[in-house]
Amino acid sequence: MNSPIEWVPLGRSEKKPRARWLAPLSVMLGSMVTLLPFVATIPFLPPFGLMMLLGWRLVRTDSMRVWAPVPLGFFDDMMSGQPLGNAMFFWTVCVLAIEVIDTRLVWRDFWQDWLIATGAIAFCLIIGRLIATPLYAHVDTALLVQIVISAALFPVIARFCTWLDRDSKRR
Repeated sequence: MNSPIEWVPLGRSEKKPRARWLAPLSVMLGSMVTLLPFVATIPFLPPFGLMMLLGWRLVRTDSMRVWAPVPLGFFDDMMSGQPLGNAMFFWTVCVLAIEVIDTRLVWRDFWQDWLIATGAIAFCLIIGRLIATPLYAHVDTALLVQIVISAALFPVIARFCTWLDRDSKRR
């Protein structure tokens, strides 16, 4: 017989936070930005899926599990046309590196989050270039432009993730 009173651990609400389903959905929508028909001579479009993943991870630590970059990276690989497993592996490396940084730092400021995210984005873009493009290809300038644009847009992405998570702080 089920009792009408259910046990809820201390510090937990009865409803799951909406960030649990909204964070992966917004990362997937960020990965789908590559489907929009942009015409450009150089690839300047930042990796919005990765930026959303990092934004959620740095703004709200409990928004996704540690294994979440694997299926989200698979989805990004399918959308972006990168070699299969590229985002799966390197997004997981970035999230695990952030986990290690979180255990070492006592507190983090927004500037540190910005630096961590910029380093993670640059790491993924540079390694992705080395894997997907021959070494003799002259794409380094375009890659640098893409890294600079991604670093400049990260505060907007972090603010957007905070805006999406606005209702869960009230509960």
